[in-house]
Amino acid sequence: MKKKTNGTYNSRVRLQTSEMRSILVLGDLLAAVIALLVSLYVWAAGDSWYRFTMEFLKSRAPAWFHLLPFIWLILLVDTYDTQKSVNRRQTLRGVGLVFLISMVAYLAIYFAVEPNSLPRLGVAVFNVAATLLTLLWRLIYIRTFASVSSQKRVLIVGAGKAGTALVKVISELGQPPFKLIGLIDDDPAKLGTSIQGVPVLGNHENMAEIIANQGITDLILAISNEMNHGMFQSILIAQEEGMSLSTMVDTYESLSGRVPIDLLESDWVIRAFIDRTPTSGFYRITKRLLDIALGLIGLVGLVFLFPFISLLIMVDSGRQVIFTQERLGRGGKPYLIYKFRTMKTRSDMEKEALVTSVNDPRVTRIGKFLRKSHLDELPQIINVLRGEMSFVGPRSERVELVCIFQKEIPFYRARMLVKPGITGWAQIHQAYAETVEETAVKLQYDLYYIEHASIWMDLNIILRTAGSVLGFKGR
Repeated sequence: MKKKTNGTYNSRVRLQTSEMRSILVLGDLLAAVIALLVSLYVWAAGDSWYRFTMEFLKSRAPAWFHLLPFIWLILLVDTYDTQKSVNRRQTLRGVGLVFLISMVAYLAIYFAVEPNSLPRLGVAVFNVAATLLTLLWRLIYIRTFASVSSQKRVLIVGAGKAGTALVKVISELGQPPFKLIGLIDDDPAKLGTSIQGVPVLGNHENMAEIIANQGITDLILAISNEMNHGMFQSILIAQEEGMSLSTMVDTYESLSGRVPIDLLESDWVIRAFIDRTPTSGFYRITKRLLDIALGLIGLVGLVFLFPFISLLIMVDSGRQVIFTQERLGRGGKPYLIYKFRTMKTRSDMEKEALVTSVNDPRVTRIGKFLRKSHLDELPQIINVLRGEMSFVGPRSERVELVCIFQKEIPFYRARMLVKPGITGWAQIHQAYAETVEETAVKLQYDLYYIEHASIWMDLNIILRTAGSVLGFKGR
């Protein structure tokens, strides 16, 4: 139990989510570097000419071999999600998938090249060693994280709409990065009640006592309406005495990767986006160069796969290989989107944007495969090269749906501040939306992306999309 000492609250080392993620990445990098050294040693042990010497490293090991740790980190990018990284089952699944992908690449090298032309033994040993060492480090990380999170004890100030929404998000997490002790609120009717099992412990008058008795380390401000003077003074005193403060919106975004659109003020879009990266010239230029580079690579894949996919579509359900449809792009500007046809008729495809259900009878046999593998979206490379779309951004929608959603969902029009994308933050976090409510959740992800967008975030999304494609998670 934490007590008040010398006028300040005792505090322990507190790590933010970004700091925990940095520790995780550094640990993975160290594990991969050790795996590289192990692979070089085993490889050299079987080399009768050099053994494990500097001459061996210079003459036998190609330069690209020393980049394997960084390639390993890139493959692990999907496991750096805040919630996945602290879940044992998802960690085992994620690292196992990376191992399978790396072994498939290894087998391709093994059978495709001449014997002794590439370090096949070294790559194989690296894959196995990196997997085992990464799993060992991840289990240590999870155990340590559980200990650290139990030391961070949180009190939410405000048990109204904002506080309730935050409690709900926290309850949905497998293992939140702190222990939620309770809430306080000056509304007498809420005292002694609970929100999803979390008690309302008191009000501003006994906040200092609650903090001391419960060992509180952090306060989250979740007051929707005007704060009274007594509550303000109590919060200010707590901060002066060393209490860590954060807002409900920042905490909500950090935990969920979404923006709480139902709790934002009307001028939030202006305050949040005007000075943000998505509107800066440097970001747009860099993002466009990345789109062109990836678009040219994707165009090669489209040219190669087009004859085979076209043949499969025509054999399965007749002609009309490419489907076009008008969508709204950046600033509400209409454009024609290109996709491989996955439904039986043109009229079926026109209905696609209105609702696409699981096991939709309109989808053809080949269409199911194309959707699962996301290959149906490959022709959108043309839209990217033409500048109508980006690789990363909110999903584009039809005019009819935009008219409906912007009337029913707050801030819906804000998603058109950036170009639509083939993939995006919402696409990798949530399946296809079938209802207005699900669309609202996807909008929360879209606005989070627009608010926090960066080239590194785009690369993260692209790499995680690759994992989704390999896992056949489309619909």
